[in-house]
Amino acid sequence: IDPQAGDRLLERFIRETPWKQTTQKLWDKEYLTPRLICWYGDTNRIAGALPWTPELQAIRERVEKLAGIRFNSVLLNYYRDGNDSVAWHSDKESIMGSQPIIASVSLGQVRSFDIRNKADHKKHYSVKLEHGSFLLMKSGLQEQWEHRLANSPHPLPAKINLTFRLVI
Repeated sequence: IDPQAGDRLLERFIRETPWKQTTQKLWDKEYLTPRLICWYGDTNRIAGALPWTPELQAIRERVEKLAGIRFNSVLLNYYRDGNDSVAWHSDKESIMGSQPIIASVSLGQVRSFDIRNKADHKKHYSVKLEHGSFLLMKSGLQEQWEHRLANSPHPLPAKINLTFRLVI
């Protein structure tokens, strides 16, 4: 996505998306997840998803051409500043099948997307997610690798990451 269109989309998504902050349980205590989310998708297939907006539908069509796969949902992650993050994890939800493919579009602040091997943490990579960039996590990645978007000790502007998924 070109920078000017990306700026407009970032602004619009921040302003118009009905963001939610979820909680996660860790060692019998609940914590607020350090980012905001919103789920969109084919409402006839995805319980609780909001219907596609024209902007998300247009991005979906471009992503599907690049990835060569049809997606029926997108999870928007809003990282408001450098304090927001997502910890090391693999996307292994059963609703995406055993070999999920996830396509990602980044808007806003450039942040590092870290990937490490589950069996050997010395094998790791970092990719800069540029404003308007596309990243494809292919089938098989989630089984052997985990990923994160780390927080930063420095103040950072906002970032939104759109993660397109096929829920079965």
